[in-house]
Amino acid sequence: METGDHVHRYLIVGAGPAGVQLSYFLQRAGADYLTLERAEVPGSFFRHYPRHRRLISLNKVNIPDDDPEIALRWDWNSLLNDSPDLLFPKYSTEYFPCAEDLVRYLADFQREHDLNVRYGTSVDLVEKVDGRFVVHAGDEVFHAECLIMATGWGGPHIPDIPGIELATGYEELSTNGEDYTGKRVLVIGKGNAAFETAQAMLPHASVIHLASPSPVRLAWTTKHPGHVRGQYGAFLDSYWFKTLHGVLECEVDRIWREGEVFKAEITYTLAEGEKALLEYDTVLRCTGFRMDTGVFDASCRPELAPNGRMPAIRPDFQSANVDGLYFAGTLMQARDFKRASSAFIDGFRYNLRTLAALLAERYEDVPLEVNVLPADPDALTTTILDRVNYSSALWTQFEYLCDVYVAGEPGGEIRHYADLPEDYAVERFAGSPLCFTVTLRWGRADYGDVFAIKRHPVPDRAEESAFLHPVVKAWRHGEQVGERHLLEDLLAQWRDRVRHVEPLREFLAARLAEIPEPVGGR
Repeated sequence: METGDHVHRYLIVGAGPAGVQLSYFLQRAGADYLTLERAEVPGSFFRHYPRHRRLISLNKVNIPDDDPEIALRWDWNSLLNDSPDLLFPKYSTEYFPCAEDLVRYLADFQREHDLNVRYGTSVDLVEKVDGRFVVHAGDEVFHAECLIMATGWGGPHIPDIPGIELATGYEELSTNGEDYTGKRVLVIGKGNAAFETAQAMLPHASVIHLASPSPVRLAWTTKHPGHVRGQYGAFLDSYWFKTLHGVLECEVDRIWREGEVFKAEITYTLAEGEKALLEYDTVLRCTGFRMDTGVFDASCRPELAPNGRMPAIRPDFQSANVDGLYFAGTLMQARDFKRASSAFIDGFRYNLRTLAALLAERYEDVPLEVNVLPADPDALTTTILDRVNYSSALWTQFEYLCDVYVAGEPGGEIRHYADLPEDYAVERFAGSPLCFTVTLRWGRADYGDVFAIKRHPVPDRAEESAFLHPVVKAWRHGEQVGERHLLEDLLAQWRDRVRHVEPLREFLAARLAEIPEPVGGR
């Protein structure tokens, strides 16, 4: 290393919501870290996106409970911190808030906590030399044992369609619906960006077609907050009421221009290969984003997940192929893709709290926080129900983060670890003769009408619950050996003695009784 080089244990690249949140956790722990941000403010992504400036992350301010932990279940924009004044509902009371409010919030968060962020520092190259990361930013060089990339999306995902360069990208399209007055518009894509764009031009355009190979995935059907949200239902109404607007399940085979007209050749995916030739005045591309891997040299270039748009990660949020390289924020979503909420603030804020604990364990020899319980089914039942009734992490990171209770320990104790990825917990405690994982989960996915689901309000049919409900799994040496669902509850309060307490206690008691006695007895 040369004089003037910067050396830290942890280096975070990116000061969006994830980089700022992780900076807070590392600073609170007294860690040696530095965060690099190419812009002059945190959260610069949200100065431009979403293009129509309305977030899809909920901001439910009024709830029937004044506990701040419970409130976070419906506050999808706040970062975790100890200041009651640095919560997002202090910045906006709108249910779907404006992006400008989030930018303002992030700036205040960084300033009030005096986080160690260097702005105006653009990373040009990342390499790994002798087991350490070397990060080049202009004339400066930074060294770190551990590198955390919190860079978010690096650029648009551009599908491989001949003529796609003729389309105007989401990143630069006009957000003034009147600019499309009387026009026939093809929007390539069927995610929230596409629907947001279509909604803005709905009163103005003569024809709007949204096109992609797969059918629309509605959030109220999939329960994933990244799928198309209900506030865009007006466009779906316009489709089904035959107003000339349409949602097309098709491959766009090619696009070309003839004079002032764009032509698109398509092949329908749900019509036995039927083809069509359609004409438009404007073609827009709303096909999402992808990670930029251009800054990595061959010594530490991360593998990508199968969709090629985000990094492949291990259960501990570490790169699948580069030791010491971790990912934060929306880049953490490969393991719960289109399932939980790791793509969003309300999900990855908890992932980052867990990541900070895992980093402290690895690099600082600080053991994970553990709560010790007696191996007693009553105490275990009480603890589990207290957690599922209170935790915002288990609520927003449903089917992903879990509490794990490790039994069969010397002395007959149970060790409780909170908010670990379930696949990580199962792998970590695979040597245990018994452990329980506790998550909140949705019901089956094969309901017809999601607004007309027949309920079976008896404990023995709790696995048929449609809404979020607790699921306790028993594991022996890494293999699942039991599972107990608890009945859903309208207000998410699992306290009823007959419906919740007794069925859970019975399940736990039976599993605890199966623990083999250690040699020589207890």
